[in-house]
Amino acid sequence: MSASFRSRRFWLLTLATVLVAGATLSLGQWQLRRAAQKEALQAAIESQKSLPALDSRALAAIKNIADEMHRPAAVQGVWLAAQTVYLDNRAMNGKTGFWVLTPLALQDSSRVILVQRGWVARDFIDRSRLPEVATPAGLVTVQGRIAPPPSKLYEFKGPDTGRIRQNLDLAAFGAETGLPLFNGTLLQTGAPGDGLLRDWPAPNLGLDKHYGYAVQWFALCALVLGLYLWFQLILPLRGKGRAR
Repeated sequence: MSASFRSRRFWLLTLATVLVAGATLSLGQWQLRRAAQKEALQAAIESQKSLPALDSRALAAIKNIADEMHRPAAVQGVWLAAQTVYLDNRAMNGKTGFWVLTPLALQDSSRVILVQRGWVARDFIDRSRLPEVATPAGLVTVQGRIAPPPSKLYEFKGPDTGRIRQNLDLAAFGAETGLPLFNGTLLQTGAPGDGLLRDWPAPNLGLDKHYGYAVQWFALCALVLGLYLWFQLILPLRGKGRAR
C-alpha cells in the first residue's frame, strides 16, 4: 500500500469522522434543547394550575381562552343535555368506552363552554345504545380546569354528526348547534359521579424520550470518536513501536 494512498485514506476517514461526530453531537444537543423547552412548558402548566380558580363571571369575560389553559375553574351554569355528545373509542384506565361531552350555559351570561365530563363504558353488544349518564337539571356547579378541545382520532369518513361521534370539532359543533362556544373546553375533575369516571391522565410531554434520544446520540458520537482514535492513531503508533 503506497504512502499516498494511506494518506488519502487517513484524511478521508478523518473528514468522515468529523462530519459524523459533529452531526451526532448536534442532534444530541438539539434533543436537550427540546427537553428544556418542554420543561419550561411543564413549569408554565404548573404555574397555571396554581392560580385562583375562575368563576362563571371571570370565565365569561375571557376573550382568548388559550391564555388560561390548565387554570382551575369552578363555574355555575345549566347543562344543555340535549346537545350531549359521546366520543367513541376513548380509553381510561386501560378500558375503551365513551368520553361524554355536554355544553354548559354559564350563569348570567350568553357564553357556553363544552365540558369534558368523564368516561363511561359502552355496550359492545348493541353499539348504538347510549349508556346511562345522569345530567342534573337546573343550576349546577362544575369544577375542573381549562383544557384544549378533545384529541382527534383517525377518521374513516367525513365530519361526524349525531350523539355518537369519533371526533368533535368545536367550530363545526358551534355552527351545527348555534351555541356561542369557547374555543376551548372545561375538563371536569373530582370524584366519579353521574356514572362517569374522571381519572384523566396527566399531560405527557415526552421529556424522558428526549433525554433518551440525547444519550443515544452522544453515545454514538463517543463511539465514532473512540473507534477513530483506536484504529487511526493508537494502533498505528503501537505498530510503529513494535517495529522499532
